[in-house]
Amino acid sequence: MIFDKDGTTTIVFQENIALTKFLENLKGAYSKIKNDNIIVNLFSFSELTSGDVLEFLQLSETHRSAGKSFVLVTNRVGYDEVPENIIVVPTLQEARDLVEMEEIERDLDL
Repeated sequence: MIFDKDGTTTIVFQENIALTKFLENLKGAYSKIKNDNIIVNLFSFSELTSGDVLEFLQLSETHRSAGKSFVLVTNRVGYDEVPENIIVVPTLQEARDLVEMEEIERDLDL
């Protein structure tokens, strides 16, 4: 598992591992990054379904309820294929932009 910290945001990605193992590792490392906004880069997973994305739902809800952003990045599953309470975007730039917008909203108490 690779962590790329940029300010208050950590981008998490992994190469050559099964999704279930990646999620298990992410949950194990969560305590180290729980105070950051989290972007999870899923581009290394060539076969990804909306069901796979839903595996991140509990972690996403936990993190977002703590007042931090949690964004999944993949172009294999569209935002319209998953519930509104999990954020999916197709590019890392969109994920960074979304985190920035959410931080502004939190700062303004919106």
